[in-house]
Amino acid sequence: MRNTVDLYMLNRPIRNIHDFLLSTYFADGLRITFGVLCPSLIMAQFGMLQYGMTLSLGALCVSVVDSPGPIVHRRNAMLITTGLIVIISILVGITNKNIYVTGTLLVICSFVFSMLFLYGARAASIGTSVLLIMVLSIDDIRPWKEVILYAMLIFCGSIWYTMLSYFIYRIRPYRLVQQTLSDSIYEVSIFLRAKAKFYHQGINYEKNYAELLQLQVIVHEKQEEVREVLFKTREIVNESTPEGRFLLLVFIDMVDLFEQIMSTYYNYKQLHQQFDEVGILTHYEKVIYKLADSLEDIAFALKTGGIPNLSIGLAEDIEQLKQEILVLEKNKINHDYNTLGLIALKNIEVNIENILARVKTINSYFNEKEKKKLKRNDIDINKFVTRQNFDIKLFRENLTFSSSTFRHSLRVAIAMLIGFVVAKSFDFAHSYWILLTILVISKPGYTLTKQRNYERLIGTIAGAFIGMGILVYVNDKNALFVILLICMIGSYSFQRKNYVVSVLFMTPYILVLFDFLGMGSLSLARERIYDTLIGSGIAVLASYSLFPNWEHEKLKVAMVGIIKANMNYFEQVTLLYFEKHNSLTKYKVARKEVYVNTANLASLFQRMFSEPKSKQLYIKELHQFTVLNHLLSSYVATLSLFYREHDYTHINFEELKPVSTNTIYLLSQSEENLIVNKEEISNVPLIRRKISPELDAANENMMIAEQFELIQKVAYDIFKLTEKIKA
Repeated sequence: MRNTVDLYMLNRPIRNIHDFLLSTYFADGLRITFGVLCPSLIMAQFGMLQYGMTLSLGALCVSVVDSPGPIVHRRNAMLITTGLIVIISILVGITNKNIYVTGTLLVICSFVFSMLFLYGARAASIGTSVLLIMVLSIDDIRPWKEVILYAMLIFCGSIWYTMLSYFIYRIRPYRLVQQTLSDSIYEVSIFLRAKAKFYHQGINYEKNYAELLQLQVIVHEKQEEVREVLFKTREIVNESTPEGRFLLLVFIDMVDLFEQIMSTYYNYKQLHQQFDEVGILTHYEKVIYKLADSLEDIAFALKTGGIPNLSIGLAEDIEQLKQEILVLEKNKINHDYNTLGLIALKNIEVNIENILARVKTINSYFNEKEKKKLKRNDIDINKFVTRQNFDIKLFRENLTFSSSTFRHSLRVAIAMLIGFVVAKSFDFAHSYWILLTILVISKPGYTLTKQRNYERLIGTIAGAFIGMGILVYVNDKNALFVILLICMIGSYSFQRKNYVVSVLFMTPYILVLFDFLGMGSLSLARERIYDTLIGSGIAVLASYSLFPNWEHEKLKVAMVGIIKANMNYFEQVTLLYFEKHNSLTKYKVARKEVYVNTANLASLFQRMFSEPKSKQLYIKELHQFTVLNHLLSSYVATLSLFYREHDYTHINFEELKPVSTNTIYLLSQSEENLIVNKEEISNVPLIRRKISPELDAANENMMIAEQFELIQKVAYDIFKLTEKIKA
């Protein structure tokens, strides 16, 4: 097993670099760099660099909204942004001669465009783009005729970038889907590696479990990105091409595979106590690592256009596991092995076999001949995507202090006004840097603002020293241009992946750019550091003291959400056993909602740790609640897989209905405990099933019954915990 891990660690850096160069992040970096730099380079050849810089500014502002997603949404967002930044640039250009009018306009725009967070991430980026052009134009005082020319150049630059982005998409319409799907599969492989660690001797269970929850959040985010691109792309939704059907089938199978991985949750501490001496758990770890390698190869093949391969010796290793389990069963009496422990080993091995079978199925899709034979899917795709309606009614309804978005918008408006007053009071040469810092650091929650503040400060200070070093030791203009190009690509490539690295590249890029424009000096770097410190200080203080949004305010909604999702998921799975004719689409939508709500709760829990101690309410209870709900969804996933992997058509499961009904009742009561503050304490018993010769005739059937009881027990624990929180 050690050789497998060592080989993985040896090849990892090379694969990481190759993977990044083929990713959406690097593609974004190249596209934005070309779109922003090209107008300036062309206009400079005709001695009109100033006009070229304005064109580039228009392209830069529009690039902010060009994040991965359906091309129709991206195109519409870029066109809307184009119209808004032209209007705002004219308004600012006409009014910026009067400091009071400018300040008033800044406050109004900061509030209105921050409220666009209500309509999702892309709408929020439109607001950011508009505020960006406003901040950059605020000190640029010029005659009204030049203001119109400036606005027209902004318009042309924006249209240029929009056309460039649309053209690149049309050349390879499936490329973005391939890249986002690849990233999603890669994160599932990382999740599987974290599961493998549970089989390692001496593992810290609490630490690894916390890592697993965080990874589950990332997997969910990546899967949502895939759904956004995949299910809203017309060619794929209609399944009109073999490539579209191929990508859709790979994603659907990967979601099923992730459920299979989620279902393998056992008492690992007890397994280690029983089987560490024989070393079988180490072999499980080795096999699971190899499965993760196979998944990673699928992810890589999607980006390169290659054919994925299974890890060498994987099938043989699984066969060896089977033999080892048989040996343990034969020696059960001599070594006093626990029956439940042996059953757990069998279940894990069967689950590994099923994961391998699914991986082989996905691999088979990559065969060009098989691609042409792929059939249309019968799942209603529209049920899996969230539609965002841009209703003005939603805006009006949120004009209240009970709305976190309203408080955030008001906070941004006040912080921007303070930054504007400070900049004008001290007459800084580049006062817009203070406003820019406030704009990019201010987030709806205190934790996110604090995190972005650290990232901005670290990146800016380190980048300023690097930039000063470049300007001192590099005098050749050609070398400086190459450095500028590298810094631009680095900054735009990492802006969604790693903000610290993005700012680290951005600061030298700005300093070198100003040097090219004849405005550079070492004092510029110091000024940028000072402005960043002032802006970040204002943003963080505002986030803490002005109508703050604390994570505990969202606790009730998140907790109720996960209980509802798990209850619906359990109901859909029980229909497999009790009705035999349930809707596959409803079941998969219920499963998706569990992943969404689990990710929401886990990320909220993580963010609470960055808040002041006085705001970390119910931390212990929330941790228990998160763990119990993760267990519940894992056990329900196991119950689902039991049915789909075996033939139970002749078994009557009616005797399990009382247990199932009581489980749903327990979960509904848990939800009520969180919503309604009842004074009396409920006394809800656990239901014990009657022993049935028919149901207990086989080990597999007995395991089904035990799984129902296990789920009921977890639901009961959740119920008692909500009683405790209520009290």
